[in-house]
Amino acid sequence: MSCLAAAGLAVAALGVSPTSAAETAAVEIPFDGLTLTGDLVRPDDVDTSQPIVLLVHGTFAHKDLELIEALQGALAEREIASLAVTLSLGQDRREGMWDCNQPSTHRHEDAVAEISAWVDWLGDEGYAQIVPLGHSRGGAQVALWLSRQGERADIPAAVLIAPATEDGSAAESYEQRFGAKLADVLAEAKAAEPGQILDVPGLVYCSDTKAAAQSVLSYHAENPERDTPTLLTRGVSMPVLVIAGGEDEVVTDLPERLAPIVDGTKIRLETVEGADHMFLDFFAEDAADLVAEHIAATP
Repeated sequence: MSCLAAAGLAVAALGVSPTSAAETAAVEIPFDGLTLTGDLVRPDDVDTSQPIVLLVHGTFAHKDLELIEALQGALAEREIASLAVTLSLGQDRREGMWDCNQPSTHRHEDAVAEISAWVDWLGDEGYAQIVPLGHSRGGAQVALWLSRQGERADIPAAVLIAPATEDGSAAESYEQRFGAKLADVLAEAKAAEPGQILDVPGLVYCSDTKAAAQSVLSYHAENPERDTPTLLTRGVSMPVLVIAGGEDEVVTDLPERLAPIVDGTKIRLETVEGADHMFLDFFAEDAADLVAEHIAATP
């Protein structure tokens, strides 16, 4: 039995353009008592000696998000393999967007271990060149993962699309969105045990929800490890392409914040004019062009 079969692959239609000839498959791997899921797309003329892109979605999203599927299709047309994964958020075989009606016990930084698990699986499958790509919060999570890796021969490059930043407005934004003072919510969480479930006015985009104290602190306490520009200064050694949307109204300070560290070589910034935060329609094609150029230019 092949490694793919052992991992539980099943052929599936994943939204790849009919103009591209590619093998598409669903992947499952065990992780910390859970099963993680992903979608593998590999063009017919591509083998494991060539780079593969590991796609990580944004906040509380999933591998079947429109942008992620569009990127997989566009990359396949450019003869680039990809694996899109769903972060578990503590759930077995999680599907769809996070359900705000259930308690949140997950943390922002939990993504690091899951990204490592997928990188290890790809390595076991024979992929020697893995290019992590994250969108939005997923971009910040990929940046956090990169900051903890040091130099690695199997990670020749990385891509961050509209990655999250911390602009110092968290308290104001929280009060505007949820009608409560963030300082009070954080004080309650700090006084509680990490796993204690609290009734909170809001968590990320969930209103009037339940969340573990550790989740509240992870997502809302001031923390430079959620800030992509800061993370890119912390030992990230491989070339990183950051793609900004010219009409992004979610991450609005990215070009300004990156300006001091962009050098065109180690950290490169490209802006897709007209794209909003989700890079839908033809903007996903523009992003895929930039990804393909970045991979081709990486030694």
